Amino acid sequence: MSLPPFTLTGFDHVVYLVDDMAKAIEFYASVLGCVPGYSYPALGMEQLWCGSCLIVLWDITHPGAASAVPPVPGGRNVDHLCIATSPIDPAAMRAHLAAHGVPIVHEATHGGARGMGHSFYILDPFGNKLEIKGPAEYADGRARA
Repeated sequence: MSLPPFTLTGFDHVVYLVDDMAKAIEFYASVLGCVPGYSYPALGMEQLWCGSCLIVLWDITHPGAASAVPPVPGGRNVDHLCIATSPIDPAAMRAHLAAHGVPIVHEATHGGARGMGHSFYILDPFGNKLEIKGPAEYADGRARA
């Protein structure tokens, strides 16, 4: 068994599917004390800071959330959990996942609690989507946690 080509550093964000954005924001802000983060109006998505991590709320009634709507009404309410890691060599990560028979669902550079970084989306054996995300990447080519 090969070891992963990264070190785990914690959770970056979790994406919850909601159908009433105002109610969701009210709960997370008032009950938990989360504060507004990034907003993606074209996607129907709002991010709230929960300490150093993000809770992302994605309104499945919004046209920009079509890819997140559960296949069965009420079928799920979590889109994915993002796991933060040390810097990842993309080629080593692809080889590591292939060696374990884990297909990459999507690979991209996306934002998160630590900034824009390279992400690998995979499914666990039960169909739960995980985003494995390296630290923020900057124009000088360096990654910073």
